[in-house]
Amino acid sequence: MPETNIGAAVNSDLTNAMTDYSVDPQSTDAAQDVKETTWQMTNWTKYLGYYKQIPEYKTAVDTKARWTIGAGFTADEPTTMLLGNIKGNGTDSFNSILENNIKVYSIAGDAFCEVMRDDGVLVNIKPLDPSKVVVIANRAGQIIRYEQTNKNKKPNKKFKPEEIFHLSRDRIADEIHGTGATESVEWIILARNEAMNDWKTVLHRNVSPLQIHYLDTDDSSRIAAYKSKADAARGNGENMYVPKGTVEIEVVQSQLNQATSPLQWIDKLNDYFFQAVNVPQIIIGNAKEFTDASGKIVYLAYEQTVKREQLYIEEQVLKQLNLGIELTLPASLQNDAVSDSNQEVGIETQEPAAQPNDTTSEMEGKQ
Repeated sequence: MPETNIGAAVNSDLTNAMTDYSVDPQSTDAAQDVKETTWQMTNWTKYLGYYKQIPEYKTAVDTKARWTIGAGFTADEPTTMLLGNIKGNGTDSFNSILENNIKVYSIAGDAFCEVMRDDGVLVNIKPLDPSKVVVIANRAGQIIRYEQTNKNKKPNKKFKPEEIFHLSRDRIADEIHGTGATESVEWIILARNEAMNDWKTVLHRNVSPLQIHYLDTDDSSRIAAYKSKADAARGNGENMYVPKGTVEIEVVQSQLNQATSPLQWIDKLNDYFFQAVNVPQIIIGNAKEFTDASGKIVYLAYEQTVKREQLYIEEQVLKQLNLGIELTLPASLQNDAVSDSNQEVGIETQEPAAQPNDTTSEMEGKQ
């Protein structure tokens, strides 16, 4: 019989049982101390998959691009006529090309277009596959050329800096490329879809619960025959009749209660996702839990993001294409918000105005 002396108890050591959450350190993709530093996008196909397969992500990216382009661009007459002839792949317009570029650099960080000129005059801008473009910088970190790789192993096609229209999203420090949104929201996307798949399985198990069949035999052929009949009957929603005492069935029922429901978790992840991509849900048409006042504040805050994006596009068009344009801002609520604010102040400070009759009556009373 074992000893049960309480004095023999020992302490555990959980020092290393749990680790604190940490973020891996990163260094910038900057020019190195060599003649040429190259950088090429490697995760384009992966990130494009998220855009095409995750509906909320596609909606967020498309919404940001549509708002940035707004109602299109305005410019002087010569610039408007020149850009009106831009056709991209043949069916594009200058507006659609810009919108395309915004989507691409939002997804992966950088967007590239081939700039075509005839005797120095701009004739076309054609979007390129960003994963096929190599950025080459010198020791000073300045881009000296671009190269387009070929699938058929032919030599890379080389471009001078002025032959490529290059847009970068959120370039940080001395990097020679931008930063896309996909990497930062990847965990949220995966967590949300995993929770949705798990909940789908729970619902299926509730409608068609797992069953354990205890058979009064160990003969494999009889077990196989019973399994075939039982599965067919269950699949067709029919009854199954067996001799008494030969089969015992235990139903494993999934519990649908608040404690096990991931619906709140899915909803929180959804809200967190739209915060992370900086596209409020009210902008895409979801007014859930928004009052009129809070909705206007959210709308106005998003306007600042759009203005900043538009300013970047306008600056790059001027710097790289030597063309001055102005993107039209979508409908603004700034005047409405100011009006609402003035009305609120007026309600709090306004005093009843004196009526002429009041003064007359007071004077008469003194007489």
